[in-house]
Amino acid sequence: MCSQLMKLRSGRSGIITTMVDRFPNMLELRQHYPLSPRLEFPSLLQEQLAKAGVLARVTPGMKIAVGVGSRGITNLADIVKSVIDALRDAGAKPFIVPAMGSHGGATPDGQEGVLAEYGVTPKMMGAPFETSMEVQQIGKTTDGREVVFSVPALQADGIIVINRIKPHTDFYGDLGSGLQKMLTIGLGKQVGAANAHGASSHLGHETVIRENAKVILSAAPVLCGVAILEDQHHQTAAIHVIQGADIANQEDKLLVKARSLMARLPFEEIDLLIVDQIGKEISGSGMDTNVIGRGVLGYLATLMPGSSFKPQIFRIFVRDLTSTTHGNGIGIGLADFTTSRVVKALNLQSMYVNAITSLGLATAKIPIYFETDREAIEAAFTSLVSPFPEKLRVVRIANTLNLDRMLISEACAEQVRMQTGVTLAGTAKEMEFDGIGNLLPF
Repeated sequence: MCSQLMKLRSGRSGIITTMVDRFPNMLELRQHYPLSPRLEFPSLLQEQLAKAGVLARVTPGMKIAVGVGSRGITNLADIVKSVIDALRDAGAKPFIVPAMGSHGGATPDGQEGVLAEYGVTPKMMGAPFETSMEVQQIGKTTDGREVVFSVPALQADGIIVINRIKPHTDFYGDLGSGLQKMLTIGLGKQVGAANAHGASSHLGHETVIRENAKVILSAAPVLCGVAILEDQHHQTAAIHVIQGADIANQEDKLLVKARSLMARLPFEEIDLLIVDQIGKEISGSGMDTNVIGRGVLGYLATLMPGSSFKPQIFRIFVRDLTSTTHGNGIGIGLADFTTSRVVKALNLQSMYVNAITSLGLATAKIPIYFETDREAIEAAFTSLVSPFPEKLRVVRIANTLNLDRMLISEACAEQVRMQTGVTLAGTAKEMEFDGIGNLLPF
């Protein structure tokens, strides 16, 4: 059907591919979301910690472990510093424990390095780090599974966990990624993360996280959790300090709000999604599965419509990794096509440790890759088996976290012209490539 429109050629990589004669024209789309009020973190955290009764429980010289994770949370350094300062003003001796399971290559230096990328360092926070990966058993679940927890955190007089509440990328339910996950997987270090993911493969993530968190909250001196909500602009929308005993109940309510604040792609179907970058700070799965509709256990590359998830995306092309992900390309396995740039940048040790610990093996598989963007896009178009490639529904985004601006093909523009909260800018023009065949900067 497409033989009249395409011909064989040898690309820069030496692979024989089909050359598409016509590409869709692209134009800019902007999504408009309400702006969240600007928050003054020092005064807000001081007020919330006092209101939750946390500061009243602090005594002079009290050692408090502050668990900080590895996600790309906006204003993370300011929020952590505000918590540290409030504790110190109350007479405590706070210290930071990386709470990120197996991230950072599951090494003390690696995890400290990840936090440094977010501006969380001993010098900037004015507090020492305890980066040991050592854990000890603190109890068992009702079905007899061992629950482990960070030794440095357990040696503290009190524990505070800081994390963003958002829908999880590995499962869908009434519990997402947040404080209970931080306690179970983050402060469980690599051993706890591996144990939790292993049990989840049989029992389900939500069940395991809830049961483990229940044991931890009853056995460890958890003073509170600092729950962060972010809006569609990836800005801090709200912060809630929750007493340890109330974390399980209050987190569910905050997830409902967090889900309503998520940015999404405003389409029913997309033939090709071009993602400029993936990375661990973008999403735990590199690309947010709540945006792309592909699960960490794999996906079916069918061209048949009918998925209940919207938009249904038939092909995904990932161009690059973020620098902050340090070669951990987890999530690349959710793409159909990529570039040799991505493959060469992969830190297989870091990615494989992450994939094996989380049991999301499909996320670490390397897809079909080409030397240039043009070759990859041509191959993607060929795989869509369309007699009119210039009419394909194509969307290009920077990453799955920032969806307020994107480039879309004319066919996609027809889907959204009448939608509220969406603006089309400029006139449609050809995809722009540089001299070697890579897309020009977004």
